[in-house]
Amino acid sequence: MRIGILAYEGCLAAEIFLFSDMLLVANRVARQAGAAQDPFAVSVIAASATPVRAAGGFPIGAEPWHHDFDRLVVPGFELVPSEDPEARLRAWRRETEFLGAAAARGTELASVCVGAFLLGEAGLLDGRRCTTSWLFAAELARRYPAATVQGDSLVMHDGPITTTAAFSAALDLATAVTRAHLGDGVARATARITLVAENRTSQAPYMVDAMLPNGHGPFSEEVGRWLVEHLTEPYDLARLAGAFHVSTRTMLRRFRAETGQSPLAFLRRSRVRAAKSLLETTDRPLAQIAELVGYQDAGTFRRLFLEQVGMSTAEYRRQFRAAPSAGGGEIAPERGDGATRATARSPKH
Repeated sequence: MRIGILAYEGCLAAEIFLFSDMLLVANRVARQAGAAQDPFAVSVIAASATPVRAAGGFPIGAEPWHHDFDRLVVPGFELVPSEDPEARLRAWRRETEFLGAAAARGTELASVCVGAFLLGEAGLLDGRRCTTSWLFAAELARRYPAATVQGDSLVMHDGPITTTAAFSAALDLATAVTRAHLGDGVARATARITLVAENRTSQAPYMVDAMLPNGHGPFSEEVGRWLVEHLTEPYDLARLAGAFHVSTRTMLRRFRAETGQSPLAFLRRSRVRAAKSLLETTDRPLAQIAELVGYQDAGTFRRLFLEQVGMSTAEYRRQFRAAPSAGGGEIAPERGDGATRATARSPKH
């Protein structure tokens, strides 16, 4: 299989070499298993003969494109949430035209992280499901409204287009490519040799809500603050609407218009955020954590957590547990992305 990795000015070099080195190991595993030749022929290419420097100014030894590939992979670039990528995407018009032409020839395309923006500029995400880093999913959806962005997915396949989450998802992409072309045995062996998780499916466990851009309006800000302040109390839409002197219908309409979700959905996410903090920073049992975030039935909360985070509470604690802290924790409001958030706070002594 001929695979080209498209290097361009300002791309992230690690995403190029994570992917290519993983396939290098897969080639060695396949040869050990009896393959007569390397299954993957990987090249780092550029859309022109102009020298390419990665983010940070490091030169990339990319060769000018000169033949067709079965698959092209687009790494991401350095981007911060407050930045509008418009100017840089205009500078990469040659690359997006190159990607569009490759797709027209029937080449499969994949992106890592915000490399998805280059696919979007080429019109290749329209009518497709896609993903990118959770930090930039909202911007991808805003910029390419014809795409269906699933910001909690780790790897998203839709026909000939594959998109992935951030940075280390280059390894998940390489594992998926290996599995698709060489089978589960080679993919599993390659993943174990390189210490790469074989079964990651979601980036939801890694999301930090306080880092997400806030597009909420003043009404939902106040409602969100009220909900978090009453986090442990049963949800009562009539009581919530009364606190803001509006009808229940108006409450639902205005809150959804500003946030894209219902107050109950917001409350559930806030409870899960609070539980994540408690799982990370305390040794409290699940039943107690569930009660602290407003659930009397630990089983109900366990199912909600699994649905939202993509892993069980026990798995989450094992993976993200911080250094043990003295004492337990209590729920307290904290300012986050403009709406009050719930976190664990150790009691004062």
